[in-house]
Amino acid sequence: MSPFKVVVTDYEYSTFAPERVVFDKLGIELTFEQCNTEDDVIATCKDADALINQYAPITGKVIEQLDNCKVISRYGVGFNTIDVDAATAKGIIVANVTDYCLDEVSNHTMALLLSFARKVTLLNNSVKNGVWDFKVAVPIYRLQGKTLGLIGFGNIPQTVAKKAKAFDLNVIAYDPFVAPEVAAARNVELVTLEKLCQHSDYLSIHVPLNEQTEGMISRKEFALMKKEAFIINTARGPIIDERALISSLQAGEIAGAGLDVLETEPIVADNPLLAMDNVILNPHSAFYSVEAETELKRKTAENVADVLSGYYPTYLVNKSVKNKVELKNKL
Repeated sequence: MSPFKVVVTDYEYSTFAPERVVFDKLGIELTFEQCNTEDDVIATCKDADALINQYAPITGKVIEQLDNCKVISRYGVGFNTIDVDAATAKGIIVANVTDYCLDEVSNHTMALLLSFARKVTLLNNSVKNGVWDFKVAVPIYRLQGKTLGLIGFGNIPQTVAKKAKAFDLNVIAYDPFVAPEVAAARNVELVTLEKLCQHSDYLSIHVPLNEQTEGMISRKEFALMKKEAFIINTARGPIIDERALISSLQAGEIAGAGLDVLETEPIVADNPLLAMDNVILNPHSAFYSVEAETELKRKTAENVADVLSGYYPTYLVNKSVKNKVELKNKL
């Protein structure tokens, strides 16, 4: 019999081989659920020792009912599905995988930037519609010397900055939580959000979704941007006020957008963005590669295994929980 009950609250995966490699060493069997609501999670996870979470809501209401839970580990970097404060108050460790898909998302960001800069998607569509004429894409400007503004300067945007510099782009960033010396070491200037909007030819969003960042790019920010500016979002859709974005695009206040994420996913059929030639849309795919998915699943499981073995996990979100839970630090 399994010594612990570990529940996967919900999932979109077809295999759990990476997780089983981790848990088989501890004799732990996984329980799989497809929870959509708070009540679903409470009903199936009330007595669980650990949760692995993808999208199911782990709210304060849910956490109140978790009688045995020691750790909640999320598939991903973001943890907006989990009420971290409520978990901390109850002494439950929250974990994520902060170095997941760094290469994939940074590459996808650059792919969207380059697709717009060289108008690859526009020209592809034109040729397939029977028009063989490069002038469809006029004007195209040289990348060298243009400025990429990064909103957020954590692991992923730092990787983006490194790759962008290979194209001779100037890189600036806005992140009030990053020390200037961290940015300076990467030859990136930290600026205010206002200055970033004013000076960037390309803006790329890399902040987590929370109360402070929801809708942070709205009418005021679009009004500051260059008419030639192109905005990229591979983070979370609601960080951009979508109505304001659509309005700015329709008014020609900015040049275009590359969006891997949207406020509502999947996109609704009457969304004006679908009809815009200067908008590139992807179905929330920037995170994906075969290797990244395998790594994510393994590390998410390792977070749980660490805690159930008496250790703080490598990827601890709520560090203040150490005031309530005394575990060993991994060497």
